[in-house]
Amino acid sequence: MLAEAATHVRLAFPDPWLRQYSVKANDVPAVIAAVASHGFGANVVSSGEWAAARKAGLPNDRITLEGIGKTPGDLRAAARAAREGRPLRWVAIESPEEAAALATIVRRQRGVRLDVLYRLNPDVVPETLAGLAVGAGASKFGMTETELASAIEAGGGPDGLLRPRGIHLHVGSQLGAVDAWRDAVRRALAVAALWRGSIESFDTLDVGGGFPVFEAGVPAPTPARFARELPQLVEVVPPDRRPTRLAVEPGRFLVARAGWLVARVLHVRDRGGRQVVLDAGMTELVRPALYGARHPILPLTSLGKSLDDGPTPSLAPVTASPAAFEPTRVEGPICESTDSLGVHDLPPLRRGDLVAIADAGAYAASQSSTYNGRPRPPQVLLDSRRGLTLGRRRLA
Repeated sequence: MLAEAATHVRLAFPDPWLRQYSVKANDVPAVIAAVASHGFGANVVSSGEWAAARKAGLPNDRITLEGIGKTPGDLRAAARAAREGRPLRWVAIESPEEAAALATIVRRQRGVRLDVLYRLNPDVVPETLAGLAVGAGASKFGMTETELASAIEAGGGPDGLLRPRGIHLHVGSQLGAVDAWRDAVRRALAVAALWRGSIESFDTLDVGGGFPVFEAGVPAPTPARFARELPQLVEVVPPDRRPTRLAVEPGRFLVARAGWLVARVLHVRDRGGRQVVLDAGMTELVRPALYGARHPILPLTSLGKSLDDGPTPSLAPVTASPAAFEPTRVEGPICESTDSLGVHDLPPLRRGDLVAIADAGAYAASQSSTYNGRPRPPQVLLDSRRGLTLGRRRLA
């Protein structure tokens, strides 16, 4: 599934597009390495994610650093890497204050110059959940055009220690339509064209990610659908003002469908309808509790027997009679009432039965926690050639 998703992105945004995997979606180094093998660099938001990308085998010149929460330590590490002759591809600036802080750090390195992008807040209304709409005008992310101008000046202007390379943009995740994304890219192109007129190095536009992964049967725009909007947007920009370097940063789209969370039934109860409690919940997959995300749940066994009649449970389509399925409220094991995975059609279950929670390759492992003193689950990779390998051991 990962290879298929990577191919979709690569065909929609072919070379010379820079394709950067958004590590926040899944920060397991083995997963980062698997994505990188399909021609992707890494986009990171902290020194921790940066270290994971390096552990996956990616050099700094294929890694970009962004994020609103970059610490002074993160900025010092970026400047130090540049001084050592192994700079990041770029650092994306979030505010004039951050630009000034980074410029001060770079100045202390003596002789170092750092490539930077400037994150634009496009002030659009993304077609997604409010919690995922990072391109909205009131969002904490990115800068207005006025703030962006101040950030360029704070970095020393066209010839400063922070070399202005272009605009970074991200509208939101799980975009249900292309309209807001198209409007944001149009605005980013206009801002980039304005600055390219006075700063020769201002040559880059990073359009971010946001390509959705919905349940089967729910219509969703593909990466190719987003990409089809670009030619007409670029054509209205004068040729000498167009960006000559383009980048895209998918995360969820690449890894979500490739991941499954296997859980075991702990309790089965009648609470005005069937209720089951699993041994996996918000500590392993927080999205349902965090903002109401829905993940399909498939039974692997029913009353102790595999539903595909094989010797071991698998993720193959179930063969139990549809008549045996009934709406079941699925709950997690955490001592919080919000630890719920919703209602799903499931067959009769008992303690010890296995289920698979789908689309858990994104924002599960990277958002997992040890709340209630629970260890983080191991991450196991299945490769058609190498079989099962341990990507990350169980973490206490």
